[in-house]
Amino acid sequence: MRALAGSSGPGQTGAMDLPVMPPVDPMLATSVPTIPAGRLYEPKWDGFRAVVFRDVDEVEIGSRSTKSLQRYFPEVVDAVRAHLPQRCVVDGEIVVPSSTSGGLDWDALLARVHPAESRVRLLAQETPALLVLFDVLAAGGQDVRGLPFAERRTLLNGMVVPGGPVHVTPQTADPAEAQRWFAQFEGAGLDGVVAKDPASTYQPGKRVMAKIKHERTADCVVAGYRPHASGPDAVGSLLLGLFTDDGVLAAVGVAASFPMAVRRAMVSELAPMVTSLDEHPWGEQAAGRTPREAEQSRWARGKDLSFVPLRPELVAEVAYDHLEGDRFRHTTQLRRWRPDRDPASCTYAQLEEPVSYDLRDVLAGQ
Repeated sequence: MRALAGSSGPGQTGAMDLPVMPPVDPMLATSVPTIPAGRLYEPKWDGFRAVVFRDVDEVEIGSRSTKSLQRYFPEVVDAVRAHLPQRCVVDGEIVVPSSTSGGLDWDALLARVHPAESRVRLLAQETPALLVLFDVLAAGGQDVRGLPFAERRTLLNGMVVPGGPVHVTPQTADPAEAQRWFAQFEGAGLDGVVAKDPASTYQPGKRVMAKIKHERTADCVVAGYRPHASGPDAVGSLLLGLFTDDGVLAAVGVAASFPMAVRRAMVSELAPMVTSLDEHPWGEQAAGRTPREAEQSRWARGKDLSFVPLRPELVAEVAYDHLEGDRFRHTTQLRRWRPDRDPASCTYAQLEEPVSYDLRDVLAGQ
């Protein structure tokens, strides 16, 4: 999860007295190319990671970076008080169901991170979030992180009453079923499959689990770049575009993971293609979603997102997991340059779309 603008560190726990106290770094996963055998499998949720601490009326929700989330999701706090044991620590994900597609709505989830209390309360009613749980760290007054995961899962199943706004994620021990989930659940906005060792303990901050994510490739126009935070002599991220059916070059995302030596070399390699914004498809008069010269980041206040415009002549093949609307959901990975491709051929038509799938079926494990 990205850093949360305007959120504080771990909240005031007051008289909270639990066997596992905040903050806790959540246990993480390592990417693997295929579904491994002999594990317990769960859908990989694409939301905000949430380690939830409840001590009677006090509730603390820690993000992946241990920053507090509870102020943004008052309805989740209410759900925790109503549907979880009075003293517990659980691990899960906060997601927002789409009001139209039947899946998840990432943009609506992002919009929930708002500094105004009145706006937070309004969005809690208009786009209410769900809490999906997949692990437990403390139950019955005991720290259970040292128990095998299979035992922790049994404890978790007994803590949540089905049918409310707090859910336990589906799980299977059948690799064939996990493969079916991997293929079908993406249509509901999920991110892949997680494989867990039934004997593993809960290890905060360690990459103990395995994740299998969707990855596809697309040929995109490199339409510009943003300088690196260290200065203008290195590329921070490449700005990618695809042509729509009516010939408009739409901004679809970025590629940003490069060694520093490559970042510096790119500045020289791209220099001959630098152009003025007035002559660029994403100039001041351009319509649609484009990176603006004075655009500001919602995640890092005051961060300038100005970009160096390039003539749209260079094509790059990038790996992506899936789309969110008309943009890549996550940062893409540069695979190779494609000098053989005509930029005009880089259109949305090449992108693979998952079959639509209903979130209710995912939660039911169907």
